[in-house]
Amino acid sequence: MDEKPTVYLPPAQRKLAVLFIMLATILVVLDQTIANVALPHMQAALGATPDTVSWVLTSYVLASAVATPMTGWLSGRFGRRQLFCAAVVGFTLMSAICGMAVSLPMMVAARVAQGFFGAFLIPMSQAFMYDLHPPSQQVRASTTWGLGVMVAPIIGPLVGGYLTELLDWRWVFFVNLPLGAIAVVGLLLILPQFSAVRRPFDHLGFALIAIGLCSMQLVLDRGTQQDWFDSVEILIEAGLSISALWLLIFHLRTADHPLIPIALFTNRSYVVGLMMGFIVSPILIAGSALLPSLLQTLLGYPVELTGLLVVPRGLAFAAAMVLGSRLMTILDGRVLIFAGLLLIIWSMHLQTLFNLQMGWDLLVWSGILQGVGMGLSMTILTYIAVSGLPAALRTEGAAVFNLARTIGTSVMIAISTAMLARNLQISHADVGSSLRSNNLPFSLSEMIGGNYLSERVAAMANAEVTRQAMMISYIDDFWLMMWASVCALPLVLLLKPIRAPKGEPIAMME
Repeated sequence: MDEKPTVYLPPAQRKLAVLFIMLATILVVLDQTIANVALPHMQAALGATPDTVSWVLTSYVLASAVATPMTGWLSGRFGRRQLFCAAVVGFTLMSAICGMAVSLPMMVAARVAQGFFGAFLIPMSQAFMYDLHPPSQQVRASTTWGLGVMVAPIIGPLVGGYLTELLDWRWVFFVNLPLGAIAVVGLLLILPQFSAVRRPFDHLGFALIAIGLCSMQLVLDRGTQQDWFDSVEILIEAGLSISALWLLIFHLRTADHPLIPIALFTNRSYVVGLMMGFIVSPILIAGSALLPSLLQTLLGYPVELTGLLVVPRGLAFAAAMVLGSRLMTILDGRVLIFAGLLLIIWSMHLQTLFNLQMGWDLLVWSGILQGVGMGLSMTILTYIAVSGLPAALRTEGAAVFNLARTIGTSVMIAISTAMLARNLQISHADVGSSLRSNNLPFSLSEMIGGNYLSERVAAMANAEVTRQAMMISYIDDFWLMMWASVCALPLVLLLKPIRAPKGEPIAMME
């Protein structure tokens, strides 16, 4: 079923279409982080354990990762407009079921379905933003899409915290209902038909992707609990993932109609953008996951203040994306990416200077620098991800790009979490080794209050050693992210020059 070619909408109708598309997209992106804050409350309400309640997050990521590569085939089979609207309806309904869940199995099943429907919305919305705009306005469209996709995860914990504290954890999901309903009605009325190519379904390719990604996600999620490769379970899952993804590479090269078109990987700028998206974008998400726990656990900040302190980073990110889209008219896009990466590296270096006595200024300034760096670099990367591809490959290209971002985020969070737990033990032993029973505080307390007072002083000392060790562990994570950003710098040299003469359409220079 080939649809009618895309016709550019009148400006007013196009703005409405963009509004409803972005509303649906932000719902999905926000849901990836908004539920994190409510996990302890869900655990009590659903009768789950700390290990099992994590499946509320894991099930969503697994379903989303498996479904994302199907976006291109499903859009060709049912139509891009129809699939997008159906995905919004399904995501909204599953949000309602999540909010009404009375048991953990019910919640996990609803989250699987929610992740399945949500997987189609992000890549399709990115492709729509290009198809709705003429070439001269596509950078602005890319900036608009990037603002929604990248800022929403930052404010997710803040919104989730307020909803959980003021209402109930179930409103983390119920808040999607009115917004989803508005988006569906608007999309049905405004969104036009888009061209799509129908092709046979690649059963073997889908099976290999599902096995490879599910096994990889299980390794990342359960590795810390199972002591990584000392566990037979982790070895089996890692073996399945490597084998399936290795076979997938050969399958994509030989299949007549692969689920992921091999033509995507003949575009050098797209492949480099894919690699950079895998490295750079997860740093923002992983940093957003680490900072709230650092501020609340170590520095004792309340939830409200924690949310406010991360807002400057989001505002700086938004401003830098808008600025980056304008600077592309006078500068090579590679210069902006390089400058953005340098600012990210600088911000991560500042975060390695965090300590237990610091004020809010170091946190805010490092966040602003990181937001500006991310905004400049991600403006170009989101543009590269789709703009240089033929229209027939845009949906698949956007799907693979967002899949790479999702996998990169899972890998970065898993590594940083594992390092945090491991380095906490190592640092605790190193810091605690300097304390002896004959140190003055312990010997003095023994003389004054006997064993009772001495035990209390020892407990206080252990608590402080734990705090110091935890801060060292967070700093180690920031070092990791800084060096990951450094590793992305050479990739800029592999990009083709990207120019946007003032008043002219942006183009990739051949």
